[in-house]
Amino acid sequence: MKLFASSVKPRMKHLFDFVSSLLGLAFFSLPILLISLLIKSEDGGPIFYRGVRVGRHGKQFRIFKFRTMVVDAEKMGASSTPEDDPRITKIGKFLRRYKLDEIPQLINVLKGEMSFVGPRPQVPWAVQLYNEEEKKLLSVRPGITDYASIKFRNEGEILKNSKDPDRDYLEKIAPEKLNLGLEYVKNNNVWVDIKIIISTIRTIF
Repeated sequence: MKLFASSVKPRMKHLFDFVSSLLGLAFFSLPILLISLLIKSEDGGPIFYRGVRVGRHGKQFRIFKFRTMVVDAEKMGASSTPEDDPRITKIGKFLRRYKLDEIPQLINVLKGEMSFVGPRPQVPWAVQLYNEEEKKLLSVRPGITDYASIKFRNEGEILKNSKDPDRDYLEKIAPEKLNLGLEYVKNNNVWVDIKIIISTIRTIF
């Protein structure tokens, strides 16, 4: 009975993610088109940011996000982004403020690389620092939102004026994020996911 229940839960979550991502892409189709035009008109660069992230079981994938920084920003500075980072574009500031840059991740959810709810996917260098306990985060699909996304919704503000954003991220934010991620891994179900989604929407608005 326990084996059956353990196999049904991930199937329900995957079905929820698949259906919800389809509905989400349909619902946001007009905003996606409008935001794409605004990004393109500002500097003519790519619409999407496709950075490498580490997913379930350590498999790497390219995340979909609206580009909020100048072209080739990853070559000009840290992976972590302070609120006052000069690489952020004008439209990028608005998108980041209301988390609109995250909308394209619905594509990753549809592809099965991500889930609506789960520990945020990390860049490879950050995952390489995981200890054995923290590697349990890779047992579930990373998500668009989770407990940490809600608590650290002002991450850019925390890193503001930082001379070394990556170091400050590791010292001031990462430990608590990892703990919250592990809490989700140990205790998650569809109702927890719905609760986190509702809390995320409330936090944004």
